[in-house]
Amino acid sequence: MTIIFTVIIVFLFLLAIFDLIVGVSNDAVNFLNSAIGAKSAPFKVIIAVAALGVFCGAAMSNGMMEIARHGIFRPEYYSFNELMIIFFSVMITDVVLLDMFNSLGMPTSTTVSLVFELLGASFFMAMSKVSSTLGFQDLLNTEKALQVILAIFLSVAIAFFFGSLVQYLSRLLFTFNYKKNLKWFAGIFGGLAVTSIIYFMLIKGVKDAAFMTGETKDWVHANASKIVLCCLAGFTVLMQLLHWMRVNVFKVVILLGTFALALAFAGNDLVNFIGVPLAGLASYQDYMANGNGAYDTYLMGALNEPATTPTIFLVAAGAVMVYALVTSKKAHNVIKTSVDLSRQEEGEELFGSSAIARSIVRFSTTTANVISGVVPRSVSRWVDSRFNKDELILANGAAFDLVRASVNVVLAGLLIALGTSLKLPLSTTYVAFMVAMGSSLADRAWSRESAVFRITGVFSVIGGWFITAGAAFILGFVVAMVNYFGGIVAMAGMVALAVFLLIRSNIHYNKKKKSEKKDAIFIEMMSSHDKEEVWHLLTRHIRTKELDLLDFAEENYMQMTEGFINEDIKKLRRSIIDQNAARQMLKVNRRKETLGIRRVDEARSAVKNTWFHLGSNSCEQIVFCLKRIAEPCKEHVDNNFNPLPKECVAEFLAAREKLILYINEAKLIVANESEKAPEPMTYRGKDIKKELKQLRKTQLARIQAGTSSLKISLVYLNLLQESQQLVNILDDLIHATEKLFDPAVQIGPDEEIYG
Repeated sequence: MTIIFTVIIVFLFLLAIFDLIVGVSNDAVNFLNSAIGAKSAPFKVIIAVAALGVFCGAAMSNGMMEIARHGIFRPEYYSFNELMIIFFSVMITDVVLLDMFNSLGMPTSTTVSLVFELLGASFFMAMSKVSSTLGFQDLLNTEKALQVILAIFLSVAIAFFFGSLVQYLSRLLFTFNYKKNLKWFAGIFGGLAVTSIIYFMLIKGVKDAAFMTGETKDWVHANASKIVLCCLAGFTVLMQLLHWMRVNVFKVVILLGTFALALAFAGNDLVNFIGVPLAGLASYQDYMANGNGAYDTYLMGALNEPATTPTIFLVAAGAVMVYALVTSKKAHNVIKTSVDLSRQEEGEELFGSSAIARSIVRFSTTTANVISGVVPRSVSRWVDSRFNKDELILANGAAFDLVRASVNVVLAGLLIALGTSLKLPLSTTYVAFMVAMGSSLADRAWSRESAVFRITGVFSVIGGWFITAGAAFILGFVVAMVNYFGGIVAMAGMVALAVFLLIRSNIHYNKKKKSEKKDAIFIEMMSSHDKEEVWHLLTRHIRTKELDLLDFAEENYMQMTEGFINEDIKKLRRSIIDQNAARQMLKVNRRKETLGIRRVDEARSAVKNTWFHLGSNSCEQIVFCLKRIAEPCKEHVDNNFNPLPKECVAEFLAAREKLILYINEAKLIVANESEKAPEPMTYRGKDIKKELKQLRKTQLARIQAGTSSLKISLVYLNLLQESQQLVNILDDLIHATEKLFDPAVQIGPDEEIYG
């Protein structure tokens, strides 16, 4: 059995490496979102600063891993074999669970996952040991789990409230044109911010560092006020000097705050990644020294004793974390979720709307109207002048400005330090995320056009935190049960399953990222402040999306008509699924383009708005038309009714060929390549409609003569009618597109469209 337990320890450390990688990928959002979102420095510089903080935090940590040793269970009542099952189950569960959240791009808490995995695995083991002499209260220590549950509520409420309040006051002070007011407040703001960060690093970041002896900690606490005052005076002068030297104080604060948060994360959250393997190693060493081979009876009371981690493990863990931070694409995906939800400008939203979000927005709008009716108009005008977004100073491609990024890092650090000093179990993940959300709300980044999507996103992330706790507990319980009853065979199977799930997850994630196409034109359009350039980019976007839709219409029309003619139900089902996806994409694109047309000059917008919306409506009608064709065809084939007669097939295929050619010629108009069309579009459209109308008359004559089945005739007539309607819609789209892109057109929205 000794060899088997040695193999298990090796597996625990291999899983710990994976856990470090996927854990850092998820927790990177804690300390990177502000610096990256504000473009405070080149991406490589931000990563380098964060990597340095991570490595220093890991290397300086003294590695007190008490939570995994006796924070959840009471080890004196468990045998060596039982604890190895618990540790092994926790590591398997943790790696798979965190990787799943990373793949979804959802930030979650490694603390929550670890605690509830330990609780779930320990709960099962406790169930197997409960007896007349031992109860759950003897076997489990549930106080830590209750603290984590409390931390969820405290972190969300406190961080969001103070994030909103501090950002609101900061914006009143600096406005969006922060450079105008920075000359008066650069030194004071910089001094306060850097002093807060230094205090945070002393209280939270390096409190458990190896060089922080008991005497050093006592001295720091005894002289805390003096340290703070000296730092405040010194850094205030330094920041003012830097400002006079034309150094952007906000960028210094953001990078220093990023370093501090990364330092604290690595120094304190390291337990979440390597605590369990190190507890397993300590158990193994104690068993080898004193167990005498009694693996199923030797009790592990030795884990109640405090232990320190060899420096080599800390340095190695720091190296792995830095590697994960630099190379992990999933870390960038998680950061993107947080940054997009707090973006200043309107843009592409990652989440849809939900009933609770709509209710909150409706209630908030009503409340705001009531408050605005009470506040004096002079006060309202002054506040609005401080929130004038026309003066916004934003780096190219940034999601928000440097003022908000500074508030995010400084306030997150202060709240975490405050929670630590008051012994409140605040989660770094929750604090960092909710401060960012609160500051974005106070900054009026959540307009009525985007608030419902942002709130849905926030609730999705918060819901994910609660799901983490439940999923971690259940999975930890189930995996421990399988390992307990299945023994070594089950453990080997769990390792194989975990490896398979991780490999599959990465394959699916890479495929998903390859299939995702960033809307580069839209991103460039929303970041541009040149109205002429915005119009140019908007027309490119409209052309691109209309061409994509026409490609889809051609392919989908062919797919569903082939499915109907050949009685292929799979093709018909797939065509309907694709139509639903296309409809959702149209809604997204229309919202993007509406945001774009708002950014062009008013005179052009007034002239082109009608044609833009006519074109958008035509695109939607194309999808609806395809859907009206597909659904009756699918129902007919699904019921195994009579197929379309051969004479109908032959005459329809000839008409379909002309309709497909017409769609391709419509693409030439949209792409501004109409000179390549073989003949004027108007005449070809009229000819196709005449032919389809004649086919309908022919089929009606067959019905009257009783030579055709009524069921198949009705479906076929619907196909012909909607195909004719499709040509009409294409005519409207072509007409709207020509007028929209023609610079000579000066028709206004209140004038006759068709003349």
